[in-house]
Amino acid sequence: MLSLSGCGGTNGSASGQQSTKAEQAGSSSITVWADADHTAALKDVASSFTKKTGVKVKLVQKDMGSVEQDLITQVPTGKGPDIAIGPNDWTGLLATDGVVQPIELGNATANYQKVALDAFNYNGKIYALPYSVENVALLRNTKLAAKAPTSWNDMVATATAAGSKYPYLLQVGDQGDSYTMYPVQTSFGSFAFAQNGDGSYNPKKLTIGDANGTKFAQWMQQQAKAGILSTSMTADIALSKFEQGASPYIITGPWNIQAVKKAGIDVAVDPIPSAGGDTVKPFVGVNGFFMSSKTKNKLAATDFLTNYIGTSEVQEALYKAGGLPPALTVAYKQAGKDSIIKGFEEAGAHGVPMPNITEMSAVWQSWNAAEVSIINQRGDASELWTHMASEIQSAVNKQS
Repeated sequence: MLSLSGCGGTNGSASGQQSTKAEQAGSSSITVWADADHTAALKDVASSFTKKTGVKVKLVQKDMGSVEQDLITQVPTGKGPDIAIGPNDWTGLLATDGVVQPIELGNATANYQKVALDAFNYNGKIYALPYSVENVALLRNTKLAAKAPTSWNDMVATATAAGSKYPYLLQVGDQGDSYTMYPVQTSFGSFAFAQNGDGSYNPKKLTIGDANGTKFAQWMQQQAKAGILSTSMTADIALSKFEQGASPYIITGPWNIQAVKKAGIDVAVDPIPSAGGDTVKPFVGVNGFFMSSKTKNKLAATDFLTNYIGTSEVQEALYKAGGLPPALTVAYKQAGKDSIIKGFEEAGAHGVPMPNITEMSAVWQSWNAAEVSIINQRGDASELWTHMASEIQSAVNKQS
């Protein structure tokens, strides 16, 4: 872990100065909810902050699966934290329910990757301080495929020439996985919602059911008939088969790099080739620190976020702890000296933020279910996709 005792006010601070103990009078402590990995990584940051300001940081380890709902139920009663870590797709719901408040980054907005800020942009305001970005890419076993594929057909041909059982590995599972499938879908020009000029999503323009989406649905069914896509291919099985050398390629994220390296595979990370002919645009998930709308220590919480979490030293430390590339540009460039991180950066160069609008909650279930039905040959792909779009539109209309 990096030494963080002097990190405040550098490479991302909103004000360039830290609050003194006098300025923090009356703000004796702040509570931060984080998962196990980040709790450990934040200990040095918290200690440094306390020494400088006199404000104690109480780190509470939480199961990330329960944090969103706990914020919604506890913050209104005053029992929630001052700060909580979470992904950007929580933003719309948390902001609409009034349990989080915008973060004032000031001039520091220029220090973050645009996609990271777009991810937390809801109704023109930034609702969290970003600290990491992630997207899927094509992981390649260099012993089975020496060079990055130049096209989707080249990828398949290379795997076939190597005698691989699978031309590529793409997880589906019996619940579907439209997130991992999304970059392939976008290569057909098919997207979930239209985006506005500022990168935010327009909930009134559902685009998933257009003709491009139908082409993607037909492609999925063809791949299933060829025995390539299958709902029996879960995330764990796909990873296991990649480690066993059943395919030179797997579409997955940075969270699996450690396991792949541990398996002794010399791995490279490449952009996902286009199956449909258009630009590949994977979802970019961004993690950040939300501030409670009911915090009684806004000054201390803001100071902790902008002058500590928003520094290159801390974001690099969080990257080393969790393996996810930093959101702060200078820290991201430092991490990008690693060829693996550089590969994910190139794979996500045209990526789009994971939608944070509340209407997205009406999309996932029908979307995943449709892909499962198509892959399992439960009907005509075009009809199943059109029915899915109609279901989603009805659900979105009910939320309006």
